[in-house]
Amino acid sequence: MSLPVTQEAIFIGANKQNYVSDYNLHHKIIAFGAGTTVAIWNPLDETHRGVYYTLKKHTKEVTGVKFLPSSEFLISIGEDHIVNVWEKSGDVYKHHQSLHGHENSVTCIAEVNEKIFVTGGADQNIIIWVYNGEGFKLSHKFKVKSNFYPLSLAIQQTNEEENYILAIGGTTNNIYIYSFQATQEPIINVDKSAELTGHEDWVKTLQFVTKSKYRDYILASGSQDRYVRLWRLKLNESIDNTDEDPTKLTLLSNKQYKFNFGGDKRAAFSFEALIMGHDDWISGIQWHPSCKYQSENAESKLQLLTSTADTALMIWEMDTESGIWVCTSRLGEMSIKGASTATGASGGFWSCLWFIDDSTNEEYVVATGKTGAIRAYKSVSNDAKYFKETIGVTGAVGAITDLRWSIGGEYFMVTSLDQTTRLYAPWIRDQMTTWHEISRPQIHGYDMICCDNITKTKFVSGGDEKILRVFELTESIRQHLKSLGGIEINDDNEKLPEFATLPVLGLSNKADAQVEEETKNDESIGELVHKVDEDITVPPTESYLQRNSLATEIEKLYGHGYEVTCCSTFPNGKLIATSCKSNNAKHAVIRIFVVNNDYQQSKQVLAGHNLTISSLKFSPDGKYLLAVSRDRQFSLWELIDENKAEFKLVELNTKPHSRIIWDCSWLPNANSFVTVSRDKQMKLWEIKKEKVVLVNSLKLSEAITSVSIFKGKVSIESSIIALGLESGQICVYSTDGNDFKPIVSFDETITPADRVEKVSFSSQITDNKLLLGVGSKDTSVRIYAIEETLFR
Repeated sequence: MSLPVTQEAIFIGANKQNYVSDYNLHHKIIAFGAGTTVAIWNPLDETHRGVYYTLKKHTKEVTGVKFLPSSEFLISIGEDHIVNVWEKSGDVYKHHQSLHGHENSVTCIAEVNEKIFVTGGADQNIIIWVYNGEGFKLSHKFKVKSNFYPLSLAIQQTNEEENYILAIGGTTNNIYIYSFQATQEPIINVDKSAELTGHEDWVKTLQFVTKSKYRDYILASGSQDRYVRLWRLKLNESIDNTDEDPTKLTLLSNKQYKFNFGGDKRAAFSFEALIMGHDDWISGIQWHPSCKYQSENAESKLQLLTSTADTALMIWEMDTESGIWVCTSRLGEMSIKGASTATGASGGFWSCLWFIDDSTNEEYVVATGKTGAIRAYKSVSNDAKYFKETIGVTGAVGAITDLRWSIGGEYFMVTSLDQTTRLYAPWIRDQMTTWHEISRPQIHGYDMICCDNITKTKFVSGGDEKILRVFELTESIRQHLKSLGGIEINDDNEKLPEFATLPVLGLSNKADAQVEEETKNDESIGELVHKVDEDITVPPTESYLQRNSLATEIEKLYGHGYEVTCCSTFPNGKLIATSCKSNNAKHAVIRIFVVNNDYQQSKQVLAGHNLTISSLKFSPDGKYLLAVSRDRQFSLWELIDENKAEFKLVELNTKPHSRIIWDCSWLPNANSFVTVSRDKQMKLWEIKKEKVVLVNSLKLSEAITSVSIFKGKVSIESSIIALGLESGQICVYSTDGNDFKPIVSFDETITPADRVEKVSFSSQITDNKLLLGVGSKDTSVRIYAIEETLFR
């Protein structure tokens, strides 16, 4: 039995945290922190559907996730001080329990088995959690020392059962080693055993690996000093009793850090190797999967993966002759000179994962980056020294502010507070459709607020600056849309620019003049460019999106005194209405731009509001322009002269709602519209003899933040209305022009975790389903399919 509402796609970016992601070997899924949610993705899924579920419980940003080995538990930590435990239930995870013990943001986590994991927090506390058969309990809490904040943890269970070694790194140059036994509950004796010195900056990442042939272990540590250090842990009889060579440099000290653990047992750490070659902070470390899961083969695959803030992924292996660790593979990007954390850059990669597809023996390297994307690389040879980038996950890392479907309803664009405008479209093949980010038309220096279509190939966008920018899609974008989704945007065969580039010190995307000039002068080059682009069989990767999918900026629209808040284009694309932030009547105006060769601004300024206009909408026939505002008023304007962009005020309603009016939408008949407000009401209005009359109202249990009315053709005469609410809930109503009839409320397990900023219907009906795009403050973009039969 098909569900009335299904979630077709989720686009959400990974948080910028070092412990943000983890891979489950048994279930072959990746969990990662995305805003306040935990996103679930199957990287080996041949359908490439991307993120298919998000877990909602945290109230602030998720800082880390870990799967507990040999169990069905997933642990997530967050800035809300909470540790959440999730248990697998079918294809998804259900909340099992919330653990309270930290008094501030939880910063790091380490697991060792199905019974024990450890967390560290900004309250300086380290907490050991133990499973008692029903749930996890706080077993021991301690601090390393005053003013020390833990940033990284690693825990190793030794050959002796119930004996554990815990390594802690943080806001000093040293690594602190503790040992404890878990033979009693709660754990009482947690002993500080050693303090490893050598790093020259904070230690950001730690990981143990077992070398079973020698009954010892290796601890890898990565630091902000750009170095990775390897430490060998020897147990019992394997301890060397020789003293340190006093003539050896401190940097490469062979000092043994000896200690007792588990009563009369002896152990010692010794410095093993120094790995150098990165240009910025070490953000993540992963031992080869065979070391972690097939310890008998550890010697043959003793390799180490490192990720750094210089956008590099490097695989290291010890040279058998010299004993020096050398780089055998380098992935990611070459670092830009001067762009480092020292100069204020937000970092390239924040974490990494390394796993093997046991069905094909292919190796995967996965890294989360500053853009929110998860880049995936797959091995292409038996020796796994060569990797190619494959389809990963993309999504915004800031609140979504606007969502607009294309003129034909085939694809849509979103703007976000992460300073991007993104284009999402379907990938159709073999009777299967998945949605993907096809282009990133705008990568800006300001947070993006709004956008709208002018024509099939041109759009306008506004951000936290005083101007709006007009863009034209490129030939590269056109070919991706056509090849992957069968979408044609250039019906009149107008020549589009090949592709666009963003100057290093600029905000304006320019057509690549050099390539265009070469194409003009050499027909073979032009043919080559088209041939390469037309052979498109899969969606673009993150590397392509960032570098080659920009749109070309063709115009700037000036006139506003403050940051732009909303825009709307005339149905035929000849006019653009815009507004900006304001706390007075002088700036709370609507400016009209005439779309011609020079995009001139109309001499008429539409005034009447006192505060920021929150939404602008032209009626479907272009006869009216509707504006709603934070001043609790709406204004209705009638277009008198399209060529001169002249309007007359039909009505300025001063008391339609008792709180801020957030949004508005027209009915298909272009003679009625609805407004929604923080006062929890939706109101239906009708224009009668140049008067606006209230027809009906509906009050819900919470503030309504967005509304969209389906403009396509359905088999009923009623209009279909989607509402987005402040909690993230979504509901759908129908109206015959009088009463509101509830159709469906979405299951809360598939709705966003925070305020809905924008709901928008596609004008198309696909496979007897209506497509609803939803953008949320939780940084997610979601596509829902609603069965048309619900409205019959």
